[in-house]
Amino acid sequence: MIEYWNPLMERMPVDELEKMQENKLKNLVNYVYQHSDFYKKRFDEAGVKPEDIQTLDDLKKLPFTYKSDLRDTYPTGMFCVPNEQLTRFHVSSGTTGKPTVVGYTKNDIHAWNTSLARALTSIGLGRGDIIQVSYGYGLFTGGLGLHYGAEEVGSTVLPTSSGNTEKQLDLMQDLGSTAIACTPSYFLFMSEVANQNGISIQNDTKLKAGIFGAEPWSEEMRSRIEEATGIKAYDIYGTSELSGPLCTECQFQEGIHIWADMFLLEVIDPETGEQLGDGERGELVITTLAKEALPLIRYRIGDITIINKEPCKCGRTHPRIMRVLGRADDMLIVRGINVFPGQVESVLMTIPEVGEHFMIIVDRVNELDTMTIQIEMTDEAFSDKVNDIIGLEKKVQAALKNVLNLAVKVELVEKGTIPRSMGKAKKVIDNRKL
Repeated sequence: MIEYWNPLMERMPVDELEKMQENKLKNLVNYVYQHSDFYKKRFDEAGVKPEDIQTLDDLKKLPFTYKSDLRDTYPTGMFCVPNEQLTRFHVSSGTTGKPTVVGYTKNDIHAWNTSLARALTSIGLGRGDIIQVSYGYGLFTGGLGLHYGAEEVGSTVLPTSSGNTEKQLDLMQDLGSTAIACTPSYFLFMSEVANQNGISIQNDTKLKAGIFGAEPWSEEMRSRIEEATGIKAYDIYGTSELSGPLCTECQFQEGIHIWADMFLLEVIDPETGEQLGDGERGELVITTLAKEALPLIRYRIGDITIINKEPCKCGRTHPRIMRVLGRADDMLIVRGINVFPGQVESVLMTIPEVGEHFMIIVDRVNELDTMTIQIEMTDEAFSDKVNDIIGLEKKVQAALKNVLNLAVKVELVEKGTIPRSMGKAKKVIDNRKL
């Protein structure tokens, strides 16, 4: 049975959605020109006035916004409302520079909750469900975002945050969690701890769904998770600048529905900035249509994906983004070849003898780039016979070369060797940058 949070909006004809977007875009451009010194200056520098934006095709006349703009105007230089109109702040980690600060009005929080209510409903969650939120709480948007979205649809929230894994498993069993929200890396770790303690997630819990995001993960990883635990694994999308977790796949798992009344999507060539057509892979650019405190115009997300505007089997007419391959700034260039960690994961998850944990190590030796991939073996595949291990290494090397068009060194290691993560997993060590 297909359920909707707002059936009229979610199934609105495409031409009506686009007309709504057009009107909201014009209102947005006028709003930021009047209330944001940053955007007024940026528009004036680009020679664009609000009256120049009349149709969706005019969007490309507007300049891009970058994450560096948020850092350069730290803490609130891009806000369109004074602090006394804000309900909440969230702040990024700032691990690669100054943190980014996002403010929310009461209406912004409501829109965020509504986005997640539609999303959670689309995967069959609502009243009667117990959603265990194992994303971090606090300045990070994941925990509180899912928390209030789950309450909006009438679910009961178990706010475990990340860490304290054995207790999380106890509570999952004792309180009957039916869904969990966390990074896929943490759920893999949780599954590992469960197995070590003789707990079967499939047989000893009521878990039926996982809402996984905050890091790229592959379709092949989804298959492994679903086969091992018996749950349905759903992809969720959002960024801290946009509001945090916002949108998910529906029950058909064929792309993430992005609500067209809230967001306007583009995909561009990351090198030239030129708009690409539907079905072409490129960098995602989002314009917010429903934010008051910190609206963003043509914000370059950095994620590499494809836009699909075909109506979904679920009946929703809003555009979908296909599974994110990775971030433009996460892409490795090794001997002239573009490599995304997600490509490596996709290959490894098709080889039963290797586990889910791996590490990519890139070095430069005598002016030549080298790439080594450390991969854990499964308990079943581990062998004391050197020939067995060498044979498996060659099998993995051949599979990777076939996809990456790049010869890499493979090092098979025992289970438990690669560091585990309770948040975003670190999968790349690039010694060329050290």
